[in-house]
Amino acid sequence: MNRKQKPPPPKIIEVDQKQFDELLEHAEAGQAPVSAKVYELQRLRCSLCGKVFTAQVPQDVGADKYDITVASMIGLLKYGTGMPFNRQEGLQESLGVPLPASTQWKLVADAAPSLLPAFEELIRQGAQGDLMCNDDTANRILERMGKRLDKAEAKNGSAAESEKEDQEKAPERRGIFTSGIVCSCAGHLIALFFTGWKHAGENLRDVLVQRASQLEPPIQMCDALSRNLPGELKTILAKCLAHARIKPRVLP
Repeated sequence: MNRKQKPPPPKIIEVDQKQFDELLEHAEAGQAPVSAKVYELQRLRCSLCGKVFTAQVPQDVGADKYDITVASMIGLLKYGTGMPFNRQEGLQESLGVPLPASTQWKLVADAAPSLLPAFEELIRQGAQGDLMCNDDTANRILERMGKRLDKAEAKNGSAAESEKEDQEKAPERRGIFTSGIVCSCAGHLIALFFTGWKHAGENLRDVLVQRASQLEPPIQMCDALSRNLPGELKTILAKCLAHARIKPRVLP
């Protein structure tokens, strides 16, 4: 076609609602992060004794409703790429595989204990790093706030037990923080996240406790806030120059 020639106008096809629904049904919109298969088992009843016989499921289908990879995919999307459970629910629904946010949370919570050894090993390896950057930000956990926290403390529930040591040190503390610690170790970056009543410095102290005694103190990169320091443990402090520049700049 010559460049000067105008392209032909698009064809407009009129369809009714039924045809439109059929087009949507057969449209390829992509694959859901968590796919599903539905097995409909045929059931036959004996006309003499009335006993019902149900067909067997395929041999490669396990007894569990969800495959072990489901929790991994949900956790990777949530904590690896920052995709909330509600947004995953909407995506799954739009692709024809409903997966409620409450179900996603239960699957991830049930799978979390099996990942604990790997998390503890990452902490141990991160403690051997030569450079550590730490900071924290405020967070919200409903089980550790307001009436739910009071109820857990009264019944000595899991929320109170998990932070028992912190309560003994400072029972008046009610703030919740997520601390991020990035460790540079042997050419690799290890990102550790902790959510609770501890500040970034207290979490960094818990990490450095596992540091080998023969190693030199690591370089710690953070802002000048006192709660970022790891207490009695020694580090080579390198304060953030960006924060140092902001303060004088706002002065008259």
